[in-house]
Amino acid sequence: MNYQIFGESHGPGIGVVIEGLPSGVLLDMEEISRQMDRRRAKNDGLSTSRIEGDVPEILSGVYRGRTTGTPLCAVIRNENTRPEDYAKTAMLARPSHGDYAGFVRYRGFNDPRGGGHFSGRLTAPLVFAGSIARQILREKGVEIGAHILQIGPVEDPSFDLKDIPPELLRELQKEAFPVLDPAAGEEMKAAIRAARLEGDSLGGVIQCAVSGLPAGIGEPGPDCVESVLSRQMFAVPAVKGVSFGLGFGFAGRRGSEANDPMRFEDGRVVCLSNNNGGITGGITNGMPLVFQVVLKPTPSIARSQQTVDLSTMKNAPVLIHGRHDPCILSRAAVVIESAAALALAELPGGDPA
Repeated sequence: MNYQIFGESHGPGIGVVIEGLPSGVLLDMEEISRQMDRRRAKNDGLSTSRIEGDVPEILSGVYRGRTTGTPLCAVIRNENTRPEDYAKTAMLARPSHGDYAGFVRYRGFNDPRGGGHFSGRLTAPLVFAGSIARQILREKGVEIGAHILQIGPVEDPSFDLKDIPPELLRELQKEAFPVLDPAAGEEMKAAIRAARLEGDSLGGVIQCAVSGLPAGIGEPGPDCVESVLSRQMFAVPAVKGVSFGLGFGFAGRRGSEANDPMRFEDGRVVCLSNNNGGITGGITNGMPLVFQVVLKPTPSIARSQQTVDLSTMKNAPVLIHGRHDPCILSRAAVVIESAAALALAELPGGDPA
């Protein structure tokens, strides 16, 4: 299956067209709504004050609750827009946003309101599409879950890479602020609130895991498991890095420390450690698939910054107005899970069709 997202942050609506879905899949709309709600802002001081209903309206591809096999199109209406917030700064390229790059790429015809098509608002239809892929994968025994590994200087414990039960991943999905250590979560929340009061923002790391994947999914080369997953992760706004297993931790280890010894037990081959994050040779090896994604601090901050006025091509200050997240990590876990589900659905040997 593949998908195409459409819409702008402050336009009438946003949505997605999904192709390649198998026919006859009974959509669990209650579960899809639950996943959508995980991404929604909660007006809790940790996220934007822009609250949207995020109710997907399916226009095609579903009949009597089941997929038809033809393209599925869904739209999510934007109900809480304030485009006037961006009227005075429309031509002031906001630092670290897609404003200038989009202005050049689309010859100045891009929608600048709240980032337009570059906005994190576009992750709502991604979660909708990913929720469908997740449902199909779950029927095959595959479970996807994530937690906040780091926000600013505060760190949560890592997953035990070799032992990640599906029950743990399902429990994390129930948490509004998914962490393994509640004390670390409270420190993270305090750091977010402090950054917000200072007109600033924070970035961090999401660690995602997939259980139930058999060995043998994927292929070596440009379309290996790491490549397909990374492509989907970098389609998520604010993602600037992806690593698998130990990731950059491999750099400080010898082969004798980094290798994953193997043995045969209970009728299958298993690894005694999982430093490679469940992928070797670009193919799943039957161990839990584990990867980390780093997201940059929200670039919309309540501080004056230096930029360029694109209407005059002169240097100018910009003070960004509007409603923005001081940190997107609490809302990002479900987005990363959804992107992972979409990636797994397109892998050789992993296509749910």
